[in-house]
Amino acid sequence: MRRFGVIVALGALLGMFAGVLTASPALAARPKWGLLQARPFTLDKSSCGFRVRVVFLVNKEYAKLLKSADGSFTVLDTGSLKVSFTNLSTGKAITVNASGPGKATIYADGSIASEVTGHTGEFFTPADAKRFGMPTVSVITGKSTQSIAPDGTITSFTMQGHVLVDVCAALS
Repeated sequence: MRRFGVIVALGALLGMFAGVLTASPALAARPKWGLLQARPFTLDKSSCGFRVRVVFLVNKEYAKLLKSADGSFTVLDTGSLKVSFTNLSTGKAITVNASGPGKATIYADGSIASEVTGHTGEFFTPADAKRFGMPTVSVITGKSTQSIAPDGTITSFTMQGHVLVDVCAALS
């Protein structure tokens, strides 16, 4: 699971905007900012050793979808996003700022290249966390880039910044 929330949001955003872009070339020429929908979800025990509920307390994240001639899409996002993480076994909770901003390009083959700055939530599988030397669930600050293959495999991750919160450790 890599940047699960972002990928889900990008998928929903692409679905939402695809009809608009197809239906109206005039609208596609002048993209507008739209509110990103973020729904609560629960991480299973594989992430932290216990289930974690993720709830978006403040969701004022906006995105703009830009279509390129080569068939790729670039999604720009900015705004305010406050997230609560709760250990469902103990009830212990933390609230973090994960506002970004970010930029993701979705290529015609389904691969994704993204770059985020500021405070960002990161979600890795245990294997990917080990591979990149990161916690499975964290909030980072600074600049990070990642590339994701069409099958969802993370092919690269770099970070010029640091981990602000190791969510699993904070909720233990």
